[in-house]
Amino acid sequence: MSRTMIDIHVLQTVPPSNLNRDDTGSPKTAVYGGVRRSRVSSQAWKRATRVDFESHLDSSELGTRTKRVVEWLAEEITAQAPELESRATELATETIKAVGIEVKAPEKETSPQSGYLLFLSRRQIQNLAGAAIEAAEADDVNKALKEAKVKDLADREHSVDIALFGRMVADQADINVDAAAQVAHAISVHPVETEFDYYTAVDDRNQDHETGAGMIGTVEFNSSTLYRYATLDVNRLADNLGDATAVRRAVEAFLESFVRSMPSGKQNTFANRTLPEAVVVLARESQPINLVGAFENPVWESVHSGRVKRAADALLEEAQEIERAYGEQPIDSWVTRVGEDTASLDELGSNVSLNEMVTQLGELVGTRAEERS
Repeated sequence: MSRTMIDIHVLQTVPPSNLNRDDTGSPKTAVYGGVRRSRVSSQAWKRATRVDFESHLDSSELGTRTKRVVEWLAEEITAQAPELESRATELATETIKAVGIEVKAPEKETSPQSGYLLFLSRRQIQNLAGAAIEAAEADDVNKALKEAKVKDLADREHSVDIALFGRMVADQADINVDAAAQVAHAISVHPVETEFDYYTAVDDRNQDHETGAGMIGTVEFNSSTLYRYATLDVNRLADNLGDATAVRRAVEAFLESFVRSMPSGKQNTFANRTLPEAVVVLARESQPINLVGAFENPVWESVHSGRVKRAADALLEEAQEIERAYGEQPIDSWVTRVGEDTASLDELGSNVSLNEMVTQLGELVGTRAEERS
């Protein structure tokens, strides 16, 4: 299969909100094009995307990132062999050590923990549990675990989210997984200023004639039209998953979840959840291309048009200029959009619904993945 890259470009307006806070509680920002922009970190949106996977994929296709890997493995050992419940924690500890991952003795916790978050698929945990159960009958458990090649068991049958977002294991770099997906920090297409909401709360049981509130505070927020970008290396995804059908399902799930998800910061305070005004997907054979240069000059609204229309026009112009200057013609492209303000983007691809976009992209990826296998 020739190289296949999928670029996803999103324009999305978010009302007053605080999606992603810094250590002081302020909305994250970044300076770009000489002005301060609203920013949502890539980690925040990747986490939101992973959580949304649960709506589209079976739990057996997903992984878990945790320090409590010994506890998780012990539970699986007990589920597969209830007679080993009393030894489950000991067997789990030895198994994780045999993989080459250091675990720390418990303090307040009931089970040893790894020194950092470990990302493992459910199938990997099931396979490790099976090896631990077989080793339990051996005179030398540690030797039996090594002969079972448990490190290899932790490095095959990756879940969709591990294959997409990668895995770094500090103790054992040889079982690292290179990410197939890259997600940019979302930034506003225009300058922003942080605002403050001064709020008070009333004590419902205050029957006295005292004036004043039971609680007073402030919360910071801003509102913005964001440019969001992500790219998928389908070849690397195929290497990580090893199955054309799984690759298609992963790409479809990623597109659907990346578009529909939103970080949960201060959702109860602002009820700020929206869907994008526009999604543009470009399939390429050369390299991923972030079109954020469209907004190096900040977008300003006017009496005739708002930010969304001007942002859509700027995105179209940037994409066309990249194509003209570098000969970067996509092999296929689709546009899902809302309203007339984004009508200009139809020049970039077929105007389809999100469901149609997901299906047609999946068909393209599935065909190319099958050619590779």
